[in-house]
Amino acid sequence: MKYTNEQLQLAANTVRCLCADMIEKANSGHPGAAMGMADLAVSLWLKHLEIDPKNPGWAGRDRLVFSGGHASALVYALFHLAGVGALSLDELMTFRQLDSRCAGHPERGLTPGVDVTTGPLGQGVAMGVGLALAAKMGSRANRTWVFCGDGDMEEGISHEAASFAGNLKLAGLKMIYDSNGIQIEGRVSDTNGDDVKKRFQSYGWKVFECDGHDFDSIDKALRKAAKTDDAPVLVVATTTIGKGAPNKAGSHGVHGAPLGAEELAATKKALGFDPEKSFSVPDEVYALFASRAAKCHRLRNRDVKANGDGKLALPPLETLLAALPKFGPDKPVATRNANGEVMNALAKVVPNLVGGSADLEPSNKTGLKESGWISKGDFSGRNFHWGVRELAMTAMVNGITAYGGLRAYGATFFVFSDYCRPAIRLAALMELPSIFVFSHDSFYVGEDGPTHEPVEQLAAMRTMPNVVSWRPADANETGYCWIEMLRNEQGPSCIMTTRQNLPILEGTSYEGVSRGAYTIYEDRRMGETILFIATGSEVSLAIEAAKMLAAEGKPVRVVSMPSMERFLAQPCEYRESVIPGSMTRRVIVEAGTRFGWDRFRLDYKTTAFVTLDHFGASGPYKALAKKFGFTAEHVYEVAKTVTF
Repeated sequence: MKYTNEQLQLAANTVRCLCADMIEKANSGHPGAAMGMADLAVSLWLKHLEIDPKNPGWAGRDRLVFSGGHASALVYALFHLAGVGALSLDELMTFRQLDSRCAGHPERGLTPGVDVTTGPLGQGVAMGVGLALAAKMGSRANRTWVFCGDGDMEEGISHEAASFAGNLKLAGLKMIYDSNGIQIEGRVSDTNGDDVKKRFQSYGWKVFECDGHDFDSIDKALRKAAKTDDAPVLVVATTTIGKGAPNKAGSHGVHGAPLGAEELAATKKALGFDPEKSFSVPDEVYALFASRAAKCHRLRNRDVKANGDGKLALPPLETLLAALPKFGPDKPVATRNANGEVMNALAKVVPNLVGGSADLEPSNKTGLKESGWISKGDFSGRNFHWGVRELAMTAMVNGITAYGGLRAYGATFFVFSDYCRPAIRLAALMELPSIFVFSHDSFYVGEDGPTHEPVEQLAAMRTMPNVVSWRPADANETGYCWIEMLRNEQGPSCIMTTRQNLPILEGTSYEGVSRGAYTIYEDRRMGETILFIATGSEVSLAIEAAKMLAAEGKPVRVVSMPSMERFLAQPCEYRESVIPGSMTRRVIVEAGTRFGWDRFRLDYKTTAFVTLDHFGASGPYKALAKKFGFTAEHVYEVAKTVTF
């Protein structure tokens, strides 16, 4: 169906009024970008975007990302008009209220049709790159459309992601830049003088320009963007923030506050709507969106018939366990090396596992050796060279995972997880099963010194809701941790691996690892048991110290706790069976800050800690271990202080 400019204008003005009404009723929100982008959004939706409102999860659909999530009213207005998720007018009236599907920023999983949760600026740009990557790795020819604004362009993550996409010639990615020149504090020119067009051209993007309020100009630019098949595209659309508001359009005052009753009435009058009516939608506008929806529904039916639903199930647990390499006691192995062997073994039975490292694959051993590498114009491999782009890497992994059908991972040194946290947090919010591999997990990094030696990062990771972190004690626990990461489909998982070799331990258990903690060594005798709780490389230290005490006739138990979060999620009965309240004399050992461990302390006198509550130092790791007290002898001496 062809649409006249008059019809498009009516639809866009309807969107403007709906957005203004939502924000006014909520007395909260951002009308400026939503109203300014209305012409662009309506043109894209009705003439180019392939989304089936009846099936918002259709695998072959175009992906649509609103990186500027503060313009969420625009999302909900479009979804209502198109029938996505059966979002009613009554629900629009609950905008930004408790338990509403029309949240302050678009949330994946809350509102059908929202592909990724956005809000922190720039994240949507990088996740859009990830979505486009996943599309290129599949058999479908769908596109990824991303709306972004001036704030996205200022955030560093957008630079990282755009550079990466341009280098790969990532066709299929179409980004529409709402260039209105306004931000909260005033004009963008007060803080940013970049030539965005030249910058993106230098990345290798194709750049087109349009007047964001001229439907012919918009359509011409979007058609060029849609037809470009050899590079990502940026459409620079010059717009007026708050377009349609007679007295506030073009000012920073319209960015993040309701128009107010007087200005709202004047806006409706200027746009040809009744100032006395709220949430008014002409029947003609519903008909326009219904016509487009019917066409997209037919496209969806043909695609599903030809390509299926795009889902790929994880193999059964028995298959995953059988695929794991076996590590014997004869040779110590760094868990980063074991991690690489485990990944390559599991990749043979999990063909949708894809990912890469932030320029550290030779160090963190995350390459899938029997698979190719993604490169310029070639998306047939499973390995990515992410480059030194930790934040964008993490967000792009989220985009790939959000696309569906692939399990993506990113990797770097654990200390650089600080660069990754904003995107890991969004993965947790979205309940995305992204996987993150962090090697060089403690001061045992050694000679690189304190800048590269994580101290507080593990505790920080554990504080984030819906993230499960794993710190395996040896090579076999590493394999079991990987199985649990693959089986966790409700949120992101992180694994922390060692640079230094660790002994292969007796008593490791898949069932124990799967529950977060278990008894790995015990010597029962008469008397009060000394309980050791340790993670990662410190488990072997705890076992050695426990054996020294056992040789003196003292009863001991060592608990390996590869995942504190998983253990704390277990039923009370299981937690009590592993760490009984009757075992009051405890020694907690971890090469990181004590923060978070006091929950396992019963009192100050009978619980001791061997932790690291200061920054590390540069030197051979064995010298550092001795200096910081991470030797079996020191742990033994500390344990003796709680035995009497």
